[in-house]
Amino acid sequence: MTWQQPSGAEKRHAPATERNRGPILEVLKPRLPAEGLLLEVASGSGEHAAHFAPAVAPLLWQPSDPDPELRRSIDAHAAESGCPTLRPALALDATAPDWPLERADAILCCNMIHIAPWEAALGLLAGAGRLLPSGGPLFLYGPFLVDGETAESNRGFDASLRARDPSWGVRELREVEAEAKTQGLRLEETIQMPANNLTVVFRKV
Repeated sequence: MTWQQPSGAEKRHAPATERNRGPILEVLKPRLPAEGLLLEVASGSGEHAAHFAPAVAPLLWQPSDPDPELRRSIDAHAAESGCPTLRPALALDATAPDWPLERADAILCCNMIHIAPWEAALGLLAGAGRLLPSGGPLFLYGPFLVDGETAESNRGFDASLRARDPSWGVRELREVEAEAKTQGLRLEETIQMPANNLTVVFRKV
């Protein structure tokens, strides 16, 4: 793949990405398949994709986002990285009943399900259930409630999200786990991360 360098003005930057990308990559590397394709749902600015894809090659990295402006940012960061295993961003809405891929060997979604309606989480889990092979991992990163408990900073964050949109909010992990089971996904690990976040690893049964 030969990337054309887009305008630098198209690139977006999320301050938290630079802080969390190292710890997330440490979790991903030993748990990802050596080859195949990883689908990143809701890739946002594209900074994660540009950082992670070279580190896990030859695994192909497929970023996606429903927002065309964010897809331009993803592709701009990809062009700057020059990584041949990083694919152009796909238009993908997690709530859609059909996704523009038929299979993925792993799926990653960072910081989406709390900044979206619950239907987005349900759609993500359903999509993972459709696309992943037996043993394929789904990684979720972000803040969670665990049996109703979380850090005070997450409670404040939850309140601010719900004030912006009542359909948003920090999700209860047990509710996510219950829905995942209906899609053939088993909770395998819950890993503590910096800034009171978690990486949650599901596996397709």
